[in-house]
Amino acid sequence: QVQLVESGGGLVQAGDSLRLSCAASGRTFSIYAMGWFRQAPGKEREFVGAISWNGGNTSYADSVKGRFTISRDNAKKTVYLQMNSLKPEDTAVYYCASPDRRYYSSTYRYDYKYWGQGTQVTVSS
Repeated sequence: QVQLVESGGGLVQAGDSLRLSCAASGRTFSIYAMGWFRQAPGKEREFVGAISWNGGNTSYADSVKGRFTISRDNAKKTVYLQMNSLKPEDTAVYYCASPDRRYYSSTYRYDYKYWGQGTQVTVSS
């Protein structure tokens, strides 16, 4: 059974940084891409970024490009989301996710089968 567990959320001020972690278990981690999504109250869940199975390729939403960085440690079965220069509009529940298809990376939420429970990030102005 695949499990994804996020951690690292919290309340910060605008301009601060946070690093989210997502620990995976239940299958071979190193052959699956990983993605980060977020959902603000009253809004659809949106793509934040994704990283390929080997970490060689990353993609980001335009709204976070240049501020957020995704990385992974396959030995630790963990993916990270480093968030810098946070803005109030970054406030949301952040989810990590993984597709069911090996070596496949996507920006489309419906390509992701496994999801974590989410971690709240709140940025005050």
